[in-house]
This record gives sequence, C-alpha cells and structure tokens, in this order.
Amino acid sequence: MAEATIGRPTPQRLSLWARIDNNRTVLGLCMMLPAGALLLVFLSYPLGLGVWLGLTDTTIGRKGGFIGLENYELLFDDSVFWLSVFNTFLYTVVASAFKFALGLWLALILNNRLPFKALLRAIVLLPWIVPTVLSAIAFWWIYDSQFSIISWSLQRLGLIDQYVNFLGDANNARAAVIAANVWRGIPFVAICLLAGLQTIPQSLYEAAVLDGASEWQRFRCVTFPLLTPIIAVVMTFSVLFTFTDFQLIYVLTRGGPFNATHLMATLSFQRAIPGGQLGEGAAIATAMVPFLLAAIIFSYFGLQRRRWQQGAAND
Repeated sequence: MAEATIGRPTPQRLSLWARIDNNRTVLGLCMMLPAGALLLVFLSYPLGLGVWLGLTDTTIGRKGGFIGLENYELLFDDSVFWLSVFNTFLYTVVASAFKFALGLWLALILNNRLPFKALLRAIVLLPWIVPTVLSAIAFWWIYDSQFSIISWSLQRLGLIDQYVNFLGDANNARAAVIAANVWRGIPFVAICLLAGLQTIPQSLYEAAVLDGASEWQRFRCVTFPLLTPIIAVVMTFSVLFTFTDFQLIYVLTRGGPFNATHLMATLSFQRAIPGGQLGEGAAIATAMVPFLLAAIIFSYFGLQRRRWQQGAAND
C-alpha cells in the first residue's frame, strides 16, 4: 500500500494546481509572468530614464540637474512643438483611417474564393515585410523633384506642365508621407482582419441569406459586429505604429520642409541627438505617453465586446 502511494501528488498539491487550472485569471497571470519580466527590464527602465531626463537640463556630454517642469514650460511656448503635435495627429488620423478602410476592403476581397489565393496573400504582405528604410528610399525616388515617376507619367499624359514638387511643398509633403505610410501599413491591417473574417461561422451567413438579407445587411449585421474585437486590437496597434513613426519620416523629409512633416518622434530625436538637448528631447517623447495610454484604453474597452460573442450581455 505504501509503495502504491509513492510519487503520487498530495491532495493539497493536487488541489492547488486544480484551482490554478480552473481559475483563468490566475492561469493567465502565470503565463504572462515571463513576458512581464522582460517588459519590466527592457521597457520600464528606459521609460523611467526618459521621464527623469525630461525633468533635467541634461545635454550631450554634460550631466544636468533637476529643473522640474521647466522643459515642459518651454515646450508650451514652442511653436515648432505644437506644429509637430498637429502633424502627428493629422498623420495618425488620416493614415489610420485610410489603412482601415483599404485594409478591410482588401481583406473582404481575399476572403473570397480566388485563384492563386496563397500567392496573392504573399504578394499583399510584401510592403509590410520590406524594411522601412528601403521603402522610404523607394518613395524618396518616386517623389524626387527631377526624376519622379509620378510626375513623368502625369506629364506624358498631358495632365501637368511641370514636375510636381512633392517633398518641397508643405501640403504636398504631408500628403506624400501619409501615402507612403498607408502603402506600408495596409498589409498588416488586411491580413489581421482576414484572419478574423475566417473565424466567422459560415452558418451565420447562410441563415442571413435565408432571411433575405442583402450583401450590405450581411456585412452590417453579421461581419462587422463579430469583427469588432479584432478591429479594436488591429487599429490600436496601427495607431500606435503610426503615432510613433520615425524611420519613414526621417528618411523621406527629416521633418521638412520648414518643419511641415515633423512628428513628435522625429522632433524629439532632432532636439535630443543632433541638437544635444537630451532633457528637452526626452520631454517631447514623454508628452507622447498620454496619447498612447488612451489608445490602449480604447483597445481594452473594444475587447470587452468579446463577451457579446460568448453569449453574455455587454456591460
């Protein structure tokens, strides 16, 4: 009898693991613990250091002292900073709206029965896979004031008399960088939404057809509600990526012309590294945090709609 019990877990251990296994919250926290530790080490320290530098007058080569909110007070009266805030919100809102609309449209197309569907999906992913710097260099050539393929084509069609100055005019430059960001970001939105579309049961569409629902009604009453949690997550990531974009802007325009395309990320880098004002650059970067937190909160409330999918009422 004693031999039969050797190696068997005690009732207490069995009960503990059973409680952890049955409690989804505790089990989820245990699974997130390794990732949480990595984030704490590699993200929390740089974030804390950035916040501290924003409260000092540190420059490159000189350890500064604590000056409180003086950097933020200077930014409040800085017209270039407020221009970068305007550019950042304009860039994020317009680019994210286009990426969502075009990405959803592309996902709906790819969700149909198409020949060479796997090849088409691979081609769609190419803009997202290509390194950002290479994409920016390609667009820099496309927008070149002397060798632009767009201007050359429009001139050959007789639509324009002279080459368009894409990156030398403020409004043209804003539109140009937004178009480049949309081109690069559409595949991410499209593939993620396509994955969500494929989880929707076909029986729901069959029932809607039997009830006489049109294609638009099937999309509005079946597809979009069930896709809402995926949309919340995908668009949150898309907004975060767009809001903090740096490489595309820096390679294409470096914030020009006349600061017309400076985002908060690029202005922060310019003030901190080439300009040497680490404290001021850190203050600009820290000012981005409230907006990023707002986007995360929006995603959290969007995810609550999963309860609707599980048959429970929304809060």
